Amino acid sequence: MKNKQEAKQHYENNKLEKRLCRLAGEAIHNFNMIEDSDKIMVCMSGGKDSYAMLDILLKLKARAPINFSIIAVNLDQKQPDFPEHILPNYFKSLGIDYHIEEQDTYSIVKRIVPEGKTTCGLCSRLRRGILYRVADELGANKIALGHHRDDILETVLLNLFYGGRLKGMPPKLLSDDGKHIIIRPLAYVQEKDLEEYAKVKQFPIIPCNLCGSQPNLQRGEMKKLIQSWSKHTGRVENFFAALSKVVPSHLMDANLFDFKTLSNMQNVEGDIAFDDEPCAAPNSGLNNNINLVKFR
Repeated sequence: MKNKQEAKQHYENNKLEKRLCRLAGEAIHNFNMIEDSDKIMVCMSGGKDSYAMLDILLKLKARAPINFSIIAVNLDQKQPDFPEHILPNYFKSLGIDYHIEEQDTYSIVKRIVPEGKTTCGLCSRLRRGILYRVADELGANKIALGHHRDDILETVLLNLFYGGRLKGMPPKLLSDDGKHIIIRPLAYVQEKDLEEYAKVKQFPIIPCNLCGSQPNLQRGEMKKLIQSWSKHTGRVENFFAALSKVVPSHLMDANLFDFKTLSNMQNVEGDIAFDDEPCAAPNSGLNNNINLVKFR
């Protein structure tokens, strides 16, 4: 009986790993995230997402039809009780290149942000600037972040409800200075799968609350909203699919579509007068028929 249960669990674990590699491979292909001779700086926080991203990228690297290199980078921000030995030991066990950047941003944030307020915004900006510099020093032309599908959806809702704009978290992004390309290989992956994968792989997780910061209550609210929608079949999947099926002519941004000079000679998304019935949702699959580069 025990052997049967173990065999079943092994099968499920293997299926999970294949699904994660397949989804990451699709995202990498669809957005051309990784090219031949790239040097990718994989940002490691010590959380489940970055561990899974590194693990999957290493697996894809071994199977990919192109050559690229990986260097794992952790920014030690000198948070109290940060177990600074965990990540170096983990990287050594994998036998991969790594770099630990030590910068005391914790003291800066604590000095500037009032007690009780969330420090995440300022901390993120400081961390971003440091990682850009480190990427230059290491000669990395791509910076990989571990954001997943749920992060992307939460960001869309945060911008919609609190920022009054339709803006998300793209799978691939050029930095403001034009020097760095940020990629998110886990863009198609659900957080619940990453949670399960972290348990299977027994990653040495470092807690994310060492800084003592207040949680981002607004993001937490968006997370709960998405979780409530997941009870309805296809709702979250259609929401995510909609991010890649934007119709500028049917929105209200005059910077994206020239409404002022619109004439009856223009072909606007093929419509004559009325759009399709909104409740008749199309297939929400993500490029299911595309011929993928064999990253998996």
